[in-house]
Amino acid sequence: MMTTILAFLVTLGVLIVVHEYGHYRVAVACGVKVLRFSVGFGRVVWCRQSGPDGTEFVLSAIPLGGYVRMLDEREAPVAPHELERAFNRRPLWQRTAIVAAGPLANLALAIVLYAAAHWVGLDEPKAVLGSPIAQSPADRAGLRAGDWVRAWQDPQGQWHDIRAMTDLRWQITQAALERQPLDILVTDLQGQGRRQVRLPLDELQSADVDASLMRRIGLGGAYSEPVLGEVKAGGPAHQAGLKAGDRVLRVDGQGVPDAQVLRERIRAAVRDGRGRTQTWVVERQGRQLEFEVTPRVVQEGSGDAARSIGRIDAVPGLAPAMVTVRLGLVDGLAQGASRTWEMSALTVRMLGRMLIGEASVRNLSGPLTIADYAGQSVNQGLAYYLGFLAMVSVSLGVLNLLPLPILDGGHLMYYLFEGLTGRPVSELWLARLQRGGIAVLLAMMSVALFNDVARLLGLH
Repeated sequence: MMTTILAFLVTLGVLIVVHEYGHYRVAVACGVKVLRFSVGFGRVVWCRQSGPDGTEFVLSAIPLGGYVRMLDEREAPVAPHELERAFNRRPLWQRTAIVAAGPLANLALAIVLYAAAHWVGLDEPKAVLGSPIAQSPADRAGLRAGDWVRAWQDPQGQWHDIRAMTDLRWQITQAALERQPLDILVTDLQGQGRRQVRLPLDELQSADVDASLMRRIGLGGAYSEPVLGEVKAGGPAHQAGLKAGDRVLRVDGQGVPDAQVLRERIRAAVRDGRGRTQTWVVERQGRQLEFEVTPRVVQEGSGDAARSIGRIDAVPGLAPAMVTVRLGLVDGLAQGASRTWEMSALTVRMLGRMLIGEASVRNLSGPLTIADYAGQSVNQGLAYYLGFLAMVSVSLGVLNLLPLPILDGGHLMYYLFEGLTGRPVSELWLARLQRGGIAVLLAMMSVALFNDVARLLGLH
């Protein structure tokens, strides 16, 4: 819990400081006087100012944001000798640059963070597939346990390497959102038997693109051999005579191609609230042995979503094969720029689809989910945390560019109107748009918080 809290605070701190520093640095470069640079809102807990005319740098009690306060006649009277340093007196292009600098700083940070993650190196599951769900799109396409995905084809017919499972999931998500089929090149575990497979992602609805997308397609986790790991003393597996290292060949006469199928068979071994005895055939030191295994029954979920599943108190499967994805200086920066652009475009498309009802609002996440993912990524290592930080930085940059009056994008919308008409938006309309923007933002925050709670309760 403490790791999660600290990771969340560091994430917020870094993203807020970079965003506000973008506004601050460009404002200073344009000759605007910056009165305060604040990280957080509410009561000031720390303050530093170099002199009476300098910027006041403060930390405030509520760390969910920040702001840069500039000299502005619309907020308070300005002395005649400082009028040239007031924000509202600057040319339109300078005001536009100052406002846009915050979101652009977040996007620039994302490029560097994505690049740094690839410089450090990411240990990711190899793109070897587990058993597809029966009758799913992946199953009908002909994918099988142990298929190693080597490349994907773009709409122009060019093939691109798949380095790890993360690459595959990214391409599947983009193709599903565009409702386009995805052609992939697969081989067996030894790199033999090359064949082309088309995933019929055009059969999906855009609303299906959410956290459950891979399961809807029929793809679970990465391939894991059906070999038992640690066997807990006194548990059903131990009582049956199973040992770590046993390779499971068959359960009740049916073959077990990978650990995913084995887990499903164990979970399903419940009848009338009691564990159902299964006949296992395993390979141990070159010999085939048969055991009778009776899983114990546990409750999964709560409320109406609760159900009984089987457990054997052993680790069913080896860890997936991993591959280290590491890039050099130039390639890392190129990958960072490419991933930032792709993530920004995906975010915009997803928000647009949610707005017109073609994508699920369950994709919106709030502070609880961000905190949870921050803690998980820290536990996985530095490269994963840098990648997570980059993803959130992209989301923050894109969100702030939305044309909502309370956000930076809303101010840019005002400046576009001013540039086209030659006059600023009237105070009356500013007030109306501001109220509307606050209402929309509060609605989005409410949906995001509801999604957070639903995920924690296992409802999503």
